[in-house]
Parts: sequence; structure tokens; C-alpha cells
Amino acid sequence: MKEKVPVSVYIVTTLLVLYTISISLNAPLRIISFLFFLSPVLLIWMFVSVLKSKDYNGKDLAEDEEWDYADKKKDELGIF
Repeated sequence: MKEKVPVSVYIVTTLLVLYTISISLNAPLRIISFLFFLSPVLLIWMFVSVLKSKDYNGKDLAEDEEWDYADKKKDELGIF
């Protein structure tokens, strides 16, 4: 199940790691504040771009099927 990851995931992850590193290195408050206030917008952008991506290669469910794990068989889960 190898799927293409949207570019927004890489960008947002990089910026949030930079935010974390800048806090630990005592960066100027102006930079930390900018990244902090920008993070909700970036997370929403990433969320929307992942939902809009059309790169799903899994099978569609039949009318009588329910959602399950695509990489496991029903018998292997042990809860049904």
C-alpha cells in the first residue's frame, strides 16, 4: 500500500520540527511566535490536501461490506 504523500505533509512536518528545535535552542521570541501562530493554518492546509488527494489504490467496499483494515483479513484480526 505505497501511496504518494502530498507535498504539504513534508512542508508542515518540516516547519513543525523547526518550531520544536527553535524552542529548545532559545530562538528569538518573534520567530517562535510566528511559527506558533502559523501552525494551525498549516495543519488545516495539510488536512485538506490529504483529504483531496486522489491517490488511493485500495478496493471499494461492496454494498454489504463494512470498513476494515485493507492489509489484514477478517479472520486474522481475532475480534469477529
